[in-house]
Amino acid sequence: MKSSIYTIFFAFLFLMVGSCKQQEGNPSRTTSMDKESVFNEDIKNYYFQTLDSAAYYIQKMDTTQSLEVNRANFLKSREWYKRAEPMIIAYDYENYLSMNAPNLLKVEIDDYTDIKKLKPKSYQVLEELLYAEEPISNNELELVLTYLQVRIPYIRRNHMLYTQRDRHHLKMMRDAIVNVATKGITGFDSPMLANSLNEAIYNYETIAQILEIYKEAFKDRSLMDQWSAEIESTMATLQSGDFDHFDRYTFIKDHTNRQLELINATATDWNIALNTSRSLNPKATNLFDKDFFNIAQFSTPGSPDITPERIDLGRNLFNDPSLSSSGNISCATCHIKEKAFTDGHPKALGINGVELQRNTPTMTYAVYQTTMFYDGRADGLEDQIVNVVNDENEFHIDLNTIEKRVGQNTFYKAAFDSLYGGEINNLNVRHAIATYIRSLAPFNSKFDRNIQGKENSLTQEEKLGFNLFMGKAACATCHFPPAFNGLVPPKYAETEFENLGLPKNPSFEHPILDDDPGMYHPYKVEEKRNFFKTATVRNVELTAPYMHNGVYKTLEEVITFYNVGGGQGMGLDVPYQTLPPDSLNLSDGEQKALVAFMKTLTDKEFVDGK
Repeated sequence: MKSSIYTIFFAFLFLMVGSCKQQEGNPSRTTSMDKESVFNEDIKNYYFQTLDSAAYYIQKMDTTQSLEVNRANFLKSREWYKRAEPMIIAYDYENYLSMNAPNLLKVEIDDYTDIKKLKPKSYQVLEELLYAEEPISNNELELVLTYLQVRIPYIRRNHMLYTQRDRHHLKMMRDAIVNVATKGITGFDSPMLANSLNEAIYNYETIAQILEIYKEAFKDRSLMDQWSAEIESTMATLQSGDFDHFDRYTFIKDHTNRQLELINATATDWNIALNTSRSLNPKATNLFDKDFFNIAQFSTPGSPDITPERIDLGRNLFNDPSLSSSGNISCATCHIKEKAFTDGHPKALGINGVELQRNTPTMTYAVYQTTMFYDGRADGLEDQIVNVVNDENEFHIDLNTIEKRVGQNTFYKAAFDSLYGGEINNLNVRHAIATYIRSLAPFNSKFDRNIQGKENSLTQEEKLGFNLFMGKAACATCHFPPAFNGLVPPKYAETEFENLGLPKNPSFEHPILDDDPGMYHPYKVEEKRNFFKTATVRNVELTAPYMHNGVYKTLEEVITFYNVGGGQGMGLDVPYQTLPPDSLNLSDGEQKALVAFMKTLTDKEFVDGK
């Protein structure tokens, strides 16, 4: 089976690159940092071939065909879409989001008068329609088919492949590699068929095709040979496993990270530099490196640099109770360092012990979120601080008063003179605190150190837990690596919110649906009721009790909740639940392995501090 796949693939490559091979040795076909790529036409032609092939098989589908015929054409169209996907992600991201959208209602809110409720018509929806256990709805099928039959030719006609530079095509390959590792092999794209490993192969076929187009541009021909060997080995690895038992840990450690190294080597060989004004650091060579993200892109635009001195100033402000009206509450009152910056209560306690609405979230890795609070009401860390300052049950003070108190403190005055040009205003105070919070993302847990190659101490159970988390248990379809929160790859520009059907009581036999409205407010959109931000799983060993209402005391209870299918799986009426209601069918050993893995995500400073 494997040899036949490779025979077909290399025959496919031969046909695709024939025109390029005829020009081998042409000295004008070289890379450039500043000029339009001379390879654009070849890449555009390949892009058109993938889109035309995807469109061809979609056009063959309709409601008069048998289910078997429609399924066969769907699989072929999806195969070609997956070959096109790296280029769609790079050059037509909005259409990527549309064509690859989960089968979940999307609500777009600009203001009270502009609320859009969009039902997706994507490949994922098509998969669920064709492979659902209940009879297929011809009306729904026709809607999705009509959309895709029009959309794919539209993408071809309105393509953006005109003036790309070589660095854009190299970044396209890098993003595709990251996308496969963080989303492609998790089952996110293929919820019914779990066809993710085959689809990852189609992505890698396109990476191989782009490299073949650029073959003559390599100054170091051995580097191209390294790429060829690596891609072949990667596809063999993907072909050798089945979805539930695939070793994702080894795949990322041995293949994804190796490919990131090759991307850097290729940039050097081509004498180009990738753009640094994006969410990811283009020079990172490990998916779980501390510098994988470009942290500057998760700061307020135009804000001062993150420096050790500003972190220290922010730490002092974070722990200073004099900034609250009562004089006895600081940020650290609810965000206790020893508890990974949570407080151990089901719901946070404010002034005079008043119970607040929700559980205290960890501040660790909070930098890698695009919105703050469980309901997403703040746009960033600085904005989140404003909410806490103004809340009558928290700091219960105003920003002007905080400015005055900071200005009256001789230590702070000297620090702001040195670090902020003497400007003691509420924006700089908030920036200093936010800078400290941004530093709380060290990526130095036991898991990180192992996958970074710094030690070899993970047990087989812990590795199994990671592989389950990334595969069968479907945890990573919401808790995306490497931050293991709702920051969505491969662009990492938005944070996901989910409706899990969470109960207010911990009973699995007699659950009562939690009545916290979540994102229902302030626009009062029913379809957003009970939606909450996906929190990070990092340091979760220290952050009990769990969920936005603190309903579960142990990780074992949390795993059970997901294993039974959330609220719907327990029989609750949750019409817009995003968590699939079917049981994950995890064995007791698999559930223990998941817990064991999550405990490896405790950062080193917390372990050493025990």
